[in-house]
Amino acid sequence: MPWVRATLHGQNVYAKAKPDGTLLVERGRVGICYKPRDGRLYMARAQNLTVTDPTPLPDELCGSPLPVKPKTQKTAASGAKSPKTAAEAPATAPDGSVIAYADGACTGNPGPAGLGVVIVDGDTQIEISEGLGIATNNIAELTAIERALEAVPDPSRPLVIYTDSKYSIGVLSLGWKAKANVELIARLRAHLERRPARFVHVPGHAGIPLNERADALAREGVRSGKKRVEKVARKP
Repeated sequence: MPWVRATLHGQNVYAKAKPDGTLLVERGRVGICYKPRDGRLYMARAQNLTVTDPTPLPDELCGSPLPVKPKTQKTAASGAKSPKTAAEAPATAPDGSVIAYADGACTGNPGPAGLGVVIVDGDTQIEISEGLGIATNNIAELTAIERALEAVPDPSRPLVIYTDSKYSIGVLSLGWKAKANVELIARLRAHLERRPARFVHVPGHAGIPLNERADALAREGVRSGKKRVEKVARKP
């Protein structure tokens, strides 16, 4: 069966389809993959998928993985190879997870800062915009993650946090040493011990709808200097 382009919780995916380009639904679920030829197939609820381009793509699109040349990454400070990178963060969110997109913004660094968070729990979407006064961009990114954790306090609920901050993922889940913002990072690490979450890195300003919305909320916080929490209607 062919594939079509779709979105799942704001993330671009490829979904199994019928020859006419409509989703191939089996027991309420649809087979998806995140990258062409990565060899991994996942199942997602049909109601969480939105077809963005019904043009059928070849059956072999998500078949056997292409050979990948191993990569290494050097840290900017020391030039040493890093055993882990933000790109290795999990790329999927299990069905039933609470999804959070967290972003920070700053006019000048440091300068007037704000944060934006979009939380999706089933049919419920909550948006948070907050001004932080004068702060750095990293503080804004970390504080946005803190607000996401505070908004979903139940540790029994799987929580996946999407962020475009490799720095935040590094210091919170990859063991990077905190050389600045030590107290804030220590507080977040303690929070994550009580309320675990999975982090996924997403590219900033790449047209991912919920990430773009979190960015807009963060910039709203910079402009207003105030905090706003609102429940909004989920788009079909």
